[in-house]
Amino acid sequence: MPVGGVPCAFVRALLVSNSYDADPGFVGQRLRHHGYQFDECHREHPGDWPDLDGHDLVLLLGSDWSVYWEHVADHVQAEAALVRAAHSRGVPILGICFGNQIMAHALGGTVGRADTPEIGWYEVVSDVPMAIAHGPWLQWHSDVVTVPGDATELARTAIGPQAWQMGRSFCTQFHPEATESILRRWIEGGGAAEYIAFGGDPDQFLEVTRANVSRSRVNADILVDWFCETVVIAPTVGVLDTA
Repeated sequence: MPVGGVPCAFVRALLVSNSYDADPGFVGQRLRHHGYQFDECHREHPGDWPDLDGHDLVLLLGSDWSVYWEHVADHVQAEAALVRAAHSRGVPILGICFGNQIMAHALGGTVGRADTPEIGWYEVVSDVPMAIAHGPWLQWHSDVVTVPGDATELARTAIGPQAWQMGRSFCTQFHPEATESILRRWIEGGGAAEYIAFGGDPDQFLEVTRANVSRSRVNADILVDWFCETVVIAPTVGVLDTA
């Protein structure tokens, strides 16, 4: 396993995303610094995913899906099975936004519609600010999780949990990977209408993003370093029976 701040020999990681949103941004850049190379897996085609064997990490990116949508139930089931398999083997998992939700769904937590969406740049209340900075972090979601019973919640907002850890499985509701180009792609890909409906101005959103990404990049590096140096080597824990 790569540890410390110095890259070592390359190791393989599964990157799970939607085919149209597969950029791991700042998180991917820092994981590559730690020696990881990615095999890209698309949620729409779980039958094409390589075997978990030979992989030392699973990275789950965000999505515009919800885990409870009936028309993606088979895809959700496949990803949840991957999460349970990786978790039970002690393969580290890092989940972001929808990745957080699929991990909660797979490992004994719950996912539901949030009373209020979080779209924009938010501060979080962190129990470990030396690892998970208070922010600002980019958020874009309408769902909220309850963490699995054996997990430790590490950060939160008034809406709900923002980060939690369970053995070598760790996730965030916020988007530490988000770059200006990622957010621009979301806006231009249909997110502008959602953000306007939320009451925001997409152009102003981009301006605020430009002002925040230099800070969030540093915070993302710190988060990934902590993940590689602490979570990756954490003791394993068993999977809850969610059948």
